[in-house]
Amino acid sequence: MLPLIDSHCHIVFREFDDDLELVAERWRNAGVQALLHACVEPAEIPGIKALADQFPELRYSVGVHPLNPQHWRPNSIDVLREAATTDKRVVAIGELGLDLFRATNLLEQLEILTAQLNLAEELKLPVIIHCRDAAAAMLELLQHRRIQGHQLTGVMHCWGGTPAEMEAFLEFGLHISFSGTVTFPKAHETHQCARQVPANRYLVETDCPFLAPVPRRGKRNEPAMVRHVAERVAELRGETLEQVCIQTSANAALLFSLPYQAFV
Repeated sequence: MLPLIDSHCHIVFREFDDDLELVAERWRNAGVQALLHACVEPAEIPGIKALADQFPELRYSVGVHPLNPQHWRPNSIDVLREAATTDKRVVAIGELGLDLFRATNLLEQLEILTAQLNLAEELKLPVIIHCRDAAAAMLELLQHRRIQGHQLTGVMHCWGGTPAEMEAFLEFGLHISFSGTVTFPKAHETHQCARQVPANRYLVETDCPFLAPVPRRGKRNEPAMVRHVAERVAELRGETLEQVCIQTSANAALLFSLPYQAFV
């Protein structure tokens, strides 16, 4: 069985309340060795931690999503710091970032984002970046932080930007993660990004329960479906599925300290 890592999922969501054990059976049968569960607001942390207790292959992040500013409190950084420093299964900060597709509160989002980037740097953890219709603002912030001497590692999650934007984020040291959108027929720029991203700098993910890949588009997504993402990326890159599975699993395991048994 070829190894796979789903580098971004949300199985704590209510969509999985009724059949999570079956979902887990399917991801294991599909060869998924590890999952990185992204957090979108602090109230999720106990539930995600319980999932990590239930599924030993799961690691998780802690953070506040840019579309959830109502969950940001004066003590939120302290809450995130405590969660990250008391459980070694916390391997990243996020899902953080900017979203100007559904919101216009850029200054508020930047304040919350900056605080979390500082925490990630303090704890020497990678970040999971959500960036939708906000590449220019994100790149400006990262350039400003670079000038100030800040360090950054992490991933641009659920990549849907242009090749030029991808190259800019790669130059900042970030990885690029492809979701089910890479299987969509009209996602031409994402297809081109998948073709040209360096082999050691990309991941695959589901972002489940969202963005189910072809041939399950429009249905609930789940970690086992990361195989469809890997298959499409392999096709786009002119590589074998084995190459993509091994490469992306190694990339994700290295970036996020995920459990992974190298394929022999």
